[in-house]
Amino acid sequence: HDGDPPRPGPALSIIIPCYNERGNVEPLFRAVEQALTHLQWELIFVDDNSPDGTMDEVWRLAQADSRVRGILRVGRRGLSSAVIEGVLSSSAPVVAVMDGDMQHDERLLGRMFDAIHNQGYDVAIGSRHVEGGDNSGLANAWRRFLSNAGIRIAQCFLSVRVTDPMSGLFAVRRDLFVGSVASLSGTGFKILMDMLMVQKTAPRVIELPFVFRSRHAGESKMDRKVLVQFGQMIAHHMLSRRK
Repeated sequence: HDGDPPRPGPALSIIIPCYNERGNVEPLFRAVEQALTHLQWELIFVDDNSPDGTMDEVWRLAQADSRVRGILRVGRRGLSSAVIEGVLSSSAPVVAVMDGDMQHDERLLGRMFDAIHNQGYDVAIGSRHVEGGDNSGLANAWRRFLSNAGIRIAQCFLSVRVTDPMSGLFAVRRDLFVGSVASLSGTGFKILMDMLMVQKTAPRVIELPFVFRSRHAGESKMDRKVLVQFGQMIAHHMLSRRK
């Protein structure tokens, strides 16, 4: 490569924690590609050794487009810990997190990046509970109950007021996230709340509305175990604060 000019890295890294999402990998990549036409980005899939061949599909796409990367995790599971590993593997100054099931609106990624990169916010959250947002894509009344109850509980423990601390669609300054890693519980599905709970100084947060869509393919991973993990995360941070 002697004489070749240096190629800058991505401005935005998008972390996709996934398990059994093979049918969503390429549709999600194509949707992001269409939404982010004027931004250097990379898509990092973090897969917990899915038996359906999710990572095979990621590797196939990565061979054709270097903006796609995959991290295969063997012997460990969990959305929050997958996000942590994905962020730590990135180098972009802004990182975004979204689910791999097409329920999050990829068109919001550009606005979240702009809020952090150009407007000075630390965290940009895709919210279902500000004007213009909607959570109608939740599969059933049980999931809506879990989400709403979790939000009310979460708001009791945060130093910054947000309407949707349970959101899985958000962007953050990479240095803020990395500086928080040692204090994160890494438990369960709610990495945004985990990160917000450990901040010693309230970050500058903006919430942007989005409509939570129905799942494109595959099955939801939400079950009663999520309640237990949610309680474990709160207990972890309460014990840390007492110490």
